[in-house]
Amino acid sequence: MEATIFTGWIYDHLKPHAAAVKVAHPLMLKAIAASKKKNDRIDASKIADCLRCDFLPECYMDSLEIRERRRTLRYRSLLVRQVVQMRTRLASLLMETGVSYDRQHLHRLGFISELLSNEDAVKSIRPLLRVSQDSILRLRRIESAMIRSLERDPFLAERVRRLQTVPCVGRITALTWALEMGDISRFRSIRQAISYCGLCGDEQKSADKTVRTPLSKKRNKHIQHVLVEAAKLAPRDDSGLALLYAKEKQKGNANRATLAVARKILTYLLAVDREQRDFVLAPQFSGAAA
Repeated sequence: MEATIFTGWIYDHLKPHAAAVKVAHPLMLKAIAASKKKNDRIDASKIADCLRCDFLPECYMDSLEIRERRRTLRYRSLLVRQVVQMRTRLASLLMETGVSYDRQHLHRLGFISELLSNEDAVKSIRPLLRVSQDSILRLRRIESAMIRSLERDPFLAERVRRLQTVPCVGRITALTWALEMGDISRFRSIRQAISYCGLCGDEQKSADKTVRTPLSKKRNKHIQHVLVEAAKLAPRDDSGLALLYAKEKQKGNANRATLAVARKILTYLLAVDREQRDFVLAPQFSGAAA
């Protein structure tokens, strides 16, 4: 069957009753969608032909335990986006009414309380400020409760603890890696993991001409976002990653350096996950003979 939003529960229902259940990657089945005549019967026939000829582009299905916990983590991302939207809308209200504010303090916890205590705030927006404050506090409490429940989950606790021994990897990065990457043994090389996380560009080659595009859209956007954000902050906290950032920035620009740091963090996480032990940075040996 082709992967859709409801593929998970169908897959779980059919798996005990079938010798094998295979889920086709929808992006790789564009030939079916591009045909002149298209309906469910023709789609099923073409998918069956691909399976018979061993041409079916199969996509990986994580275990039920991983998928259930990943659903919770992705819902937490939705709550974070809603908090940011509320604060952005709050800034729009202040600009509409001519209330001066410090932009750098917009995301601070006590910012709205200070506005409510400020007599310069227009009375017409005070009810909206209170609604915004209550909504933001409620969303933040729910988000914190979700993170705590995932951290204390016995299925993830030890793995997340190991991943957090990697420099500049916090609980959100560790949880996202564990739940988005799933079974790490399915990545046979670092290049496969880099491609899956979207930390490389597309390559289009014809004869002697090679064209490299920016970051590929064929990736897991959730783990890509977390790794890039971690890479932006990593040079401030780790001297080794700071040296890597400076070296790559000399060759290109800041974005290239950030991607290089993100790939290095990915390499560390992959090694810790494969070896199933805490991160220990290997000693640096000089090339000179003793």
